[in-house]
Amino acid sequence: MTRESLSDPKAMRALAHPARLAILNRLGVDGSATATEVAEVAGITPSAASYHLRMLAKYGFVEDAPPRGDGRERAWKPTGTPLSVGVRPGDQPEVREAKHLLIQAFRKEADEEARRALENIDQEPEEWREATRFSRLMLRLDAEEMARLNVEVEKLFEPYLARHRDERAAPPGARIAEAQVNLFPHVRRAAPGLPTEDHDAG
Repeated sequence: MTRESLSDPKAMRALAHPARLAILNRLGVDGSATATEVAEVAGITPSAASYHLRMLAKYGFVEDAPPRGDGRERAWKPTGTPLSVGVRPGDQPEVREAKHLLIQAFRKEADEEARRALENIDQEPEEWREATRFSRLMLRLDAEEMARLNVEVEKLFEPYLARHRDERAAPPGARIAEAQVNLFPHVRRAAPGLPTEDHDAG
């Protein structure tokens, strides 16, 4: 099973912006929001948020949501365009460069989320501290097994995805949590060699 992924270099470059990624994350959680509502989480002004939302709409990542109240402020929602990126052997240089840029943006944002969570862990209630994990697992498997594992992990998370699970369907006390899954083949590190001096001696 091959998961659909981004391939338009212009769309990927447009998405590889921290404010736009923050906006998409907010929309993925809340379903829809206005420029004013996403501006604060992205750390920008409402007018800048409107610009970024229009750019996201241009490349098919967001679209108009049903109007609210008096409808004076435009609401937006995600389109469901896949946000996964896979580097392929036949990628043209421009596509490969855009994919690397977007993957780096994804990783930077994910690392920042994990850093904030770690810094705040002592403030969390005991049950949330106990449930939190930061772990790395070394696996031994072939490419077919790793691809199958990706699918199995996605299926495991599917019932809990915030964009699909309404607050009313979740148990009391449910909140937004984040899962970060990276599956990749290890690249052997270059051996640094033995030090010329024993700096720990003495």
